Amino acid sequence: MSEAAVEEVSVLSSIYCGEGEFHLLQQSAQDGIVVQINSTVGGERGLDVSLLFHLHPRYPSRPPDISVSSTALSRTRCRDIRQKLLDQAAALPPEPMVHRLVEWLQMTEECREGEEEEEEEVKEREKEEEWTAVLSLDHIRSRNRYIGLLERWTQQLQLTGILLLGRSILVILQGARPNIKEFCCLLKTVKVDVDSSGKKCKERMMKVLIETLSSSSCGHGLQGFVVKSYQSLPELTAAFQEINMAELYQQILPSLSD
Repeated sequence: MSEAAVEEVSVLSSIYCGEGEFHLLQQSAQDGIVVQINSTVGGERGLDVSLLFHLHPRYPSRPPDISVSSTALSRTRCRDIRQKLLDQAAALPPEPMVHRLVEWLQMTEECREGEEEEEEEVKEREKEEEWTAVLSLDHIRSRNRYIGLLERWTQQLQLTGILLLGRSILVILQGARPNIKEFCCLLKTVKVDVDSSGKKCKERMMKVLIETLSSSSCGHGLQGFVVKSYQSLPELTAAFQEINMAELYQQILPSLSD
């Protein structure tokens, strides 16, 4: 174990002196030194990243081995960052380099870019997955106009749905999650109905009772846009059972009782 490595560890403990920032996990002549540095990286949108540096007995002649972990990043992104740190270490001269590597990671956009890539991956995945949402509407006075808009939006957004008219006015939608969100946005921004005085109004009182990834326990294959009326709670229960959404109905039932 080189004097340079021992001295560097002492310096690192002084630099990263915040609570939980620095940990000396191992120090031996045979196996070298292992230190952990917990840091915030990625610019303004800082992410907590844990870096493990294994300084071999021949360090700094031999670059450190590095591990990267973070609850904010996927394993794939952590592996990518680790490889870039290893590449940086290999390109540096054979001298103490841990602080330089941490500084490089703190200043680079690598983590933030990785986070943005993951967000894009999530958005793409949501486009491919089928979601189910149940919305509660406050009123439908201008029936033909309102229902006509709902049907048109489902067609435009490639959604399928059912409008249930009764004591509670419910809309069940299935399709891509971004399209369901766009449907909800349209409800609150377009004048779809009229108020008690006959003036055109938006659906500001719409509530999303539930939004969930469709599964085997949640009905699939709704066709087009269907309008159904019900007179009683048993009829509403039966409507959900017909489309294999009894479990979903039980989850929203407390909201209907409010």
